[in-house]
Amino acid sequence: MATKQSVEKLIAEVNGSARKKSGIAEIFGSNVFNDSVMKKVLPKSTYEAMKKVQTGEAKLTPEVANIVAEAMKDWAIAKGATHYTHWFQPLTGKTAEKHDSFLAPQKDGSAVAEFSGKQLIQGEPDASSFPSGGIRATFEARGYTAWDCTSPAFLKEDAAGDVTLTIPTAFCSYTGEALDKKTPLLRSMEAVSKQALRVLRALGNKSSKRVTSTVGPEQEYFLIDKDYFDQRADLIASGRTLFGAASPKGQELEDQYFGAIKDRISKFMKELDIELWKMGIASKTKHNEVAPAQFEMAPIFSTTNIAADHNQLVMETMQKVALRNGLVCLLYEKPFAGVNGSGKHNNWSLATDDGINLLEPGHTPHENEVFLTFLAATLKAVDKHADKLRAGAANPGNDLRLGANEAPPAIISVFMGSFLTELLENISKGKATQAKGQQFLTIGVDSLPALPLDNTDRNRTSPFAFTGNKFEFRMVPSSASIAGPNTVLNTIAAEALDEIATRLEGAKDKNKEVAAIVKETWAKHGRVVFNGNGYSEEWVKEAAKRGLPNIKSSIEAYAAMANADAVRLFEKYGVLSKRELHSRYDIYLEQYAKHINIEARAAIQMTKTQFIPAIMAYASELANDVSALKEAGADSSVQKECLDTVSGLLKSASKKLSALEAATDKANGIGDVEKKAEAFRDSVFTAQVALRADIDALEQIMPKGLWPVPTYADMLFNL
Repeated sequence: MATKQSVEKLIAEVNGSARKKSGIAEIFGSNVFNDSVMKKVLPKSTYEAMKKVQTGEAKLTPEVANIVAEAMKDWAIAKGATHYTHWFQPLTGKTAEKHDSFLAPQKDGSAVAEFSGKQLIQGEPDASSFPSGGIRATFEARGYTAWDCTSPAFLKEDAAGDVTLTIPTAFCSYTGEALDKKTPLLRSMEAVSKQALRVLRALGNKSSKRVTSTVGPEQEYFLIDKDYFDQRADLIASGRTLFGAASPKGQELEDQYFGAIKDRISKFMKELDIELWKMGIASKTKHNEVAPAQFEMAPIFSTTNIAADHNQLVMETMQKVALRNGLVCLLYEKPFAGVNGSGKHNNWSLATDDGINLLEPGHTPHENEVFLTFLAATLKAVDKHADKLRAGAANPGNDLRLGANEAPPAIISVFMGSFLTELLENISKGKATQAKGQQFLTIGVDSLPALPLDNTDRNRTSPFAFTGNKFEFRMVPSSASIAGPNTVLNTIAAEALDEIATRLEGAKDKNKEVAAIVKETWAKHGRVVFNGNGYSEEWVKEAAKRGLPNIKSSIEAYAAMANADAVRLFEKYGVLSKRELHSRYDIYLEQYAKHINIEARAAIQMTKTQFIPAIMAYASELANDVSALKEAGADSSVQKECLDTVSGLLKSASKKLSALEAATDKANGIGDVEKKAEAFRDSVFTAQVALRADIDALEQIMPKGLWPVPTYADMLFNL
């Protein structure tokens, strides 16, 4: 077992290093029970046993679990922890945790700190209190959290100084069905690894033992002053502004993007980096984004499971650190109309355990059989299952963002660049492709160096773009867990690789078979490749001609994960059962309806209690002015015209308010979950948009001092 001396020695080393002024390398991972820590505090035999468990080569025994739990407890307590929690990702899209102390009272009135292997491995939260889509009834409360030992435990610190040992876990029902986002993600990683290894074996790779999907999720977000946030009931309730006229200045000058970071924001970003680094999250890049008050953080890629955990922590930490700085972090996809919204750029690839990136073209991609095979598999998967990939990026906020000038359209297409597109076309025609040597971009200034030129440009309008050695899925919503889209990506890739592996395993000439596979893939699925402007109306028409789906609403997108083809696919690879898929469909439809209902109720409340009283007060002032001017014999035409305009918009807004209330009441009375969601989209949402038009018009007329809420100009330009 780990000795207290070994743990104390490690803590002293970590604390001593953290005090060094040299800084960030010592901070990184200091609150993580990672491989380095395990190697120091676990007996060699236990450490080796854990490594086999993590790679799937062995089962976790109670003996090993007890030793690890004891060492983990001693490490956590030495760093200030008093509690532990099983940290999981239910279908709310957020994370969940219940804290238990290490304290164990003794008969003599004293207490000791205890933490057993059983407590490490398994927890028991109430399964019926989380969304289950009918898998769990209210009276069927039992559920389990199971330790995911492939994602390191870590310490969470809050502003009060509390430190909690946080154990990443999967969450399932008493019947073993997945009630979370992590379980299917782990299953999908197993599926894609198994099929990718079959392909590699068929192509002669005997050394790689595992293939892991990897992700680097870039995170976009907005920051606004907390004082403004607290005055906006719509932001508090729904995460976005339901009302707000455009600011005189938006993003049209393009001066925010990559601009100098303001001191207040820089302080927030510095604190954020330190908090993330402590938890082993490789926050690498930070910058101003395109819209005013919008920013981005980009991490270094990691295995998809850990990347999903880390991204949940990124979002949570952003919000906590923002509050410490008198700010509020908005993760909603479209918090402000008329300026860019936020998303995640999900950079996905496949890599072997011995360091081979399977989507790395190398210097001669036309001679790289492994790259061409995995490229063909990805194209086939994306084209064949575009509807499911779109479903993985669906939520109400993304419906407002997709297709706008900052986001890809709702049409799934793949950007390959000119060189790879030409390569695939040539292979399909049986033509040779000549390798291009390193090219350089000459800038035309003697003092500036010639820049090495990439094989292709980048396309920010593409929802699924090849960017050198990975695919960037740009459609993922900013507020969502990346577990869902990556579960889809891994599973559809597994199917394509399965079919390719079967062909290669039965082929006598592997080289000819690879060429045939690439040729057939281009013929059947080349339609999904588009290198042009995804924002253009021409592309929408062209995509329709090609037969590519254009799924604009989340409601239709969700259905793609519950139809017969989805059931066949996800059950075949053991990722999600029919019951699990349909439960998610019901949950997401219900959440969609609830989300729009919350927005509608917030809009109704703001209009009744804030906007209408303010507008009526202003109308009364105008009426008094008109009357006074008439009595004085002065010209009141300007005041009268303004009064007529305000009164007309007020009357219109009042009617639209009644229509919104009626539509909301009617939608809430619908029992069928599909019809209810459709009613909220088609009737309630459109009624709210109509009401907004009048309120926003009135904002542009009213004196600023009388307007009851902070404006876009206030929120976006006062940081």
